[in-house]
Amino acid sequence: MLFVRQRKMEKSNLGNQDTIRANRSAWLLSGLFGVLSASFIVWGYQLEKNDSINISDQNSLLVLVLMILVFTIDTKHIWDNYTQSFHGRKFMGTFRLEKIFGQKWEEPGKHDFLISWIILIALNLPVLLGVYPGFFVYDAQDELMEVITRSFSTHHPLVHVLLLGGTIALVHKFTGSWNLGIATYVFIQMLVITAVFAYVISFMRKRFIGKRGRILWILYYGVFPPIVMFTLCSCKDGLFSAFLILLTVLLIELTENPQSFISDKRKIGLFICVAALVPCFRHNGFYAYLVFIPFALFYFRKQLKTAIVPMLLIPVILYVIISAALSAALGCEGTHHQEKLTVPIMQMARVYTYDKESLSQDELSTLCDYIPDTNLDLYTPRVADLVKVAFNNEKYEQDSKSFWKLWFSLLKKHPMTYLNGWMLTSYGYWYPAADINVYKGTTVFTFTYDHSSYFGYEVEQPGERHSLIPAIDRIYRYISIGTFHDDYPVAALLLSPGLMLLIYLFTFMYRISQKNYKRVVPFIPIALTFLTVLLGPTYLPRYVLYLWTGFPLLMSTGSVSDLIKNNRCVNI
Repeated sequence: MLFVRQRKMEKSNLGNQDTIRANRSAWLLSGLFGVLSASFIVWGYQLEKNDSINISDQNSLLVLVLMILVFTIDTKHIWDNYTQSFHGRKFMGTFRLEKIFGQKWEEPGKHDFLISWIILIALNLPVLLGVYPGFFVYDAQDELMEVITRSFSTHHPLVHVLLLGGTIALVHKFTGSWNLGIATYVFIQMLVITAVFAYVISFMRKRFIGKRGRILWILYYGVFPPIVMFTLCSCKDGLFSAFLILLTVLLIELTENPQSFISDKRKIGLFICVAALVPCFRHNGFYAYLVFIPFALFYFRKQLKTAIVPMLLIPVILYVIISAALSAALGCEGTHHQEKLTVPIMQMARVYTYDKESLSQDELSTLCDYIPDTNLDLYTPRVADLVKVAFNNEKYEQDSKSFWKLWFSLLKKHPMTYLNGWMLTSYGYWYPAADINVYKGTTVFTFTYDHSSYFGYEVEQPGERHSLIPAIDRIYRYISIGTFHDDYPVAALLLSPGLMLLIYLFTFMYRISQKNYKRVVPFIPIALTFLTVLLGPTYLPRYVLYLWTGFPLLMSTGSVSDLIKNNRCVNI
């Protein structure tokens, strides 16, 4: 009896220690979320109003500290209530989660995918008619001209250039209509993207959601403006985000049951194809996937002798082969280093603009060797395009050492200028209330940006808008470049990349505090891709579309039913 009591006491002590450690971990992670979210809001506000961060502003520091405390305590309180709700308690003392998630689960019908796909197409078609021939914008003309002139570069992903330009040119050749060519490409792209969304919904239907959830997410994918905009936009971001989300689905399946996944040759083949396609539509997808591989190898370290290792590595080899083959076959021009050097270029341009007198003659001469002074004079805080467009790639290839020597030299003298130079091109991704109007005053083919630059909206030449449902056209123009964000600032938050980032951070940190790594690993490629855009030329929703398209997966993999199913809590 004494031995049994001792064993019970030992187990009780171990349980208490585990609880203490888990509680400490939760406080640390809620504290980290508090620091990040408060910093995003306070510093984002300063950048929005003053074009700079002022760390010596005592009022801002006081607000920052208070917000950190409030956010930390509130986050921990919400997490605790959510965890306790698994055991039948009311969430926040108001309602029971089991009543929301307690619907009867039924096996999806064999036509679920097809039905979802048809509904999504039906929801998108009126918008396509309203903005006919679709949104032909964001380097669309450049990509088309590469195909027409047979003059290619690696600046834009060649797979997308060939698909877009080839489709439009082919249809124009037979019909003589550029608009019909654009509409054909946009329609084909819509079919692909909505098929991916339908697959995602069917996947969630089998594991996480019921009929109500299915209806909710069909409406979300088919009606939510940022998603519809890019489903019907010729730019590469729609397809890139679709394939990235498809990769996330496959990673969820892989983490759920590695042995079952790697024993299915079709799943392995699909994973390899999707992982290879992702970087074919955005170069930063390649770098994100490369960094993801070590995370995946560590997580699956017990299965390294299986097919997981080659499955993870083959997409890299395939992408390199595809890129090299296309570049050689199309006789592409050299690389554009300025795309990778956006942040240092903008940092030195900011020093040139605001502290030019601090530069020695040698420093000024070296800087102008890489970036002409005519372009440095065009510096605008939130967009790098006008400065970097004339970057001397040939000089950089011959002597990159001098470039970086100058960069380090100016960093020592102007650290805050460097910080502000970087933050001003990226804060729109993490400050929820950011005014996304980076192109204000810029004239494009059919209008001049004034109130908002949220979405490009227009049809670049040689296309021309012929709306068949003008009311829909007016709605999307209003949201894209109109005064919607000023007229309805609270509603506009729902379209904010910064708000989506906070939701992802809040969710990830909770799951890490619960050691639910199985529901974090599949989203690492999305997180890494997001980190790459922080080094980009400006902040636009197009670059982080995957935050919205991945949102249903993020929510459904954290539902009560999913957590119970995967043994993250006891049955309610």
